[in-house]
Parts: sequence; structure tokens; C-alpha cells
Amino acid sequence: MNRLAVVVAISSMLVAASPALAQQPWAVELRGGVAFPTADLGEDELDTGLGFEGTIRYRFLPHLAAYAGWDWMHFGADEAGGVIDVDVEETGYAFGLRFEHPFSGETGPGPAYWVRAGATVNHIEIENQEGDLFADSEHGLGWEVGAGVAIGVGERGSLTPGVRYRSLSRDLEVDIGELPVDLRYVTAELGFAWRL
Repeated sequence: MNRLAVVVAISSMLVAASPALAQQPWAVELRGGVAFPTADLGEDELDTGLGFEGTIRYRFLPHLAAYAGWDWMHFGADEAGGVIDVDVEETGYAFGLRFEHPFSGETGPGPAYWVRAGATVNHIEIENQEGDLFADSEHGLGWEVGAGVAIGVGERGSLTPGVRYRSLSRDLEVDIGELPVDLRYVTAELGFAWRL
């Protein structure tokens, strides 16, 4: 009986110490932005990309949340896999941990900084001008890191500008066989998060 009382007392103190955690642990976020390739895709140079992401996160500690979501990034290229004027797309899933902390003190309504790190399960597709898919890497494991700020908008919303670095190494299935490629880029994004 004493163990149960201790567990209840500790749980009550944790919840009382962070009322926001008890009231709004879930959040959804939509992000969009531009991507700047940091390496060629195999032997082919990529243009600046555009994309978006949607995630949901659950805050399980006052400043730490787990996130999961889906993303899409589009790059143009003059040539890829031996085909002229193509579209290169990366799509798939992202998941990991996000740390967010106010700039002033332990809690507060002011702006906060955030950092996140996680994994991606994405694939790379290359399409010709007619929209025909001619190369696909199938899904595989990659990684990402990011940082930014969160600026409150109303009681539950926040703008979340930031930057991320992402990396995915896969083998593209093309007509001549498998072509190993690395897709690496830095994004500059603007997001909006809504606490549920």
C-alpha cells in the first residue's frame, strides 16, 4: 500500500509541476519550405527543391516530445539516370525526438528554441517529363537533425521556423541496373503547430 501511495504522490507532483503537460500533450504541425542539395545525386546535379511535411507529436516530459509524420520533397534536375529534364522526389516517413525549451526560464509564454533528431524511412523516385516513373529506390532508413524557434500565436498555436539537415543513401533501380545514390540537403522551413 505504501508503494502505491508513493507512486500516486510522485505522479501528482509531476503533473502539478507542469500543468501545460497535463492539459495539452498532443500537437500537430505542418511545415513547408525550400531544400538546398549539399551533394549531387550520384553523378547528377539537383536544383533547389520544395516540399512539405505533416507531423503529430506527443510530449511525454515537460520539454521532450516524440514525433512522427509524412513528408514530400521535390527537386528538378537537368539529367538523372541518363534521362534529360527529370523530377526527383523523396517521400516517406519521419520519426524521432524533439526538445523544446523557452528562452527565458523553465516555463513561460515567450519564444522557445527547439531541436529535433530522428530517422526517416523514405524512398527516391525519378520521373520523366511525361510523369512516367523510371527509377525507384524503395523505402530505406535515413536520418535528420533540425533546430529552430517556436513563437506563440494565440493560446494553442505557434509559428515554428527552422532548418534541418537530411540524409538518405539508397540504390536506384534503373534500366542499366542498380545505381547507388546519396540524397543530402538542408531545408529552410516555416511551420505552424497547434496544440490539441
